[in-house]
Amino acid sequence: MIPSTAQVPVRVVDSDVHPVPRAGAIAEYIPDEWRKFALSHRVGDTINYDAPDYAHAYAMRVDTFPADGGFPGSDPDTMFKQLIIEAGSDIAILEPASKFTRIPEATSAMATATNEWLANHWLDSRNNWHQRWRGSICVAIEDPSGAAREIEKWVGHPYMAQVLIKAEPRPSWGDPKYDPVWEAATRHDITVSCHLSRGNYETMPMPPVGFPSYNHDFMVTYSLLAANQVMSLIFDGVFDRFPSLRIVLVEHAFTWILPLMWRMDAIYAARRSFTGLKRKPSEYVKEHIKFTTQPLDYPEDKTELTRALEWMEAEKILLFSSDYPHWTFDDPKWLLKHLPEHAREAVMFKNGLSTYKLPSTVPAVESQTRVW
Repeated sequence: MIPSTAQVPVRVVDSDVHPVPRAGAIAEYIPDEWRKFALSHRVGDTINYDAPDYAHAYAMRVDTFPADGGFPGSDPDTMFKQLIIEAGSDIAILEPASKFTRIPEATSAMATATNEWLANHWLDSRNNWHQRWRGSICVAIEDPSGAAREIEKWVGHPYMAQVLIKAEPRPSWGDPKYDPVWEAATRHDITVSCHLSRGNYETMPMPPVGFPSYNHDFMVTYSLLAANQVMSLIFDGVFDRFPSLRIVLVEHAFTWILPLMWRMDAIYAARRSFTGLKRKPSEYVKEHIKFTTQPLDYPEDKTELTRALEWMEAEKILLFSSDYPHWTFDDPKWLLKHLPEHAREAVMFKNGLSTYKLPSTVPAVESQTRVW
């Protein structure tokens, strides 16, 4: 199809949407030396997940299964109808789940395949005729030189909007070994986003006291993992070495950043001469780091959420996200109502436009729900 010549203003930027390859679609893109390895490891073998209704709907919205029998997120037309036309998102940041292994080179190979698949099956002129999809350059951060090469390969693509990494690999991001990733991203002025992953074996986000007993407490560790990466980025001087670096933490929740900023600032005040930092830690957070709104911590007393959003200056650090097609999907019309009025435009679209360097208008599409 041909995009409309009429333009509409972008009013919803969705920072977390999950496309999924159709069965067998990604195999042809896996580099030859890693194809047998990748295809012999079944997806889901090491996933620690027991979300509600998992056995029936695999933790997806039950209405997102395409008519052709594919998996939710595998059909661009179904996603376009439900996310753009019905929910009203104007631009969606696509974040495919690139396979995570214990071998950096294998993870890097799967990232390469995922990028080729995404470019050819979602960002091509047939599936992105409406210009609403923006892709992620998937990289294996545990292979920094390979990650930098992949950034160089794809950064010129007109619809690649960010670099996508995982938080599980060790050591933490402040280690200089990762500097090639930050250097490539800042040189090309592209944001680096981190979506939570489940890891494998020793790369799973294990608390200091060992693995938790149940999935519901295991899930909380993702926020702890993100908190440690935030501290490493700041106290290990990454933002001083790369002052234009932009980081987005996706699906790690966000209300925890408020007490963490307070605590880091207190330590900084007491030990400033030992830290080597040029500014308070909270200032680095507000300038360099963004968080997606889903999952939204939702206390029984909504005024508590409002106060937290105001104290953390949500208009500076939050990006709207729906998490489509998962069962935790947040409709933009619903989320809008829970934001302080003064922060709504920033969170729903302005922060997304600036973070991902997006256009302020997109081609109009017939019958699209307008959230604003």
